[in-house]
Amino acid sequence: MEFDKASADWVYAAKDLGDTEKLAEVLAGQAIPGTVIALDGDLGAGKTAFSKLFAKHLGVEGTVNSPTFTLIKEYEGRLLFYHMDVYRLSLDEAEELGLDEYFYGSGVTLVEWASLITEILPPNLLHIYVESVASTERNLYVKGYGQPYEAWIKTLKENGVS
Repeated sequence: MEFDKASADWVYAAKDLGDTEKLAEVLAGQAIPGTVIALDGDLGAGKTAFSKLFAKHLGVEGTVNSPTFTLIKEYEGRLLFYHMDVYRLSLDEAEELGLDEYFYGSGVTLVEWASLITEILPPNLLHIYVESVASTERNLYVKGYGQPYEAWIKTLKENGVS
């Protein structure tokens, strides 16, 4: 299922990577065990850049690489961080991998290309669509499904990311 930008609860206009980092920092600060972030966008839109910044602010030290060929990478930070890239997976393969163990575990799961496995994602999650507007500018369309994500959106609407 494609992300419907018109249904976004909140849109964040990032002028550069620094602005993207501000959003990643706010969201990482809100993360609790069981947090699931679904991330979508075109190739090269900045999904992995966002993921790296989110990991940094979750307290992950060292290099965070795209898990394109390994599918899942695990990191230690304030909470365990599970970084997934399901671009090369079919829905059947994703189901066979038992990804739900991550979704309902004690860490934070961030899934790049999440729209490819919508059917197995948990009902409560934060969905972000990254859209490239110019060379460094991005629009990030954010939708919260259930709690605590709807509360996060409310806070973002009221306070922004600064």
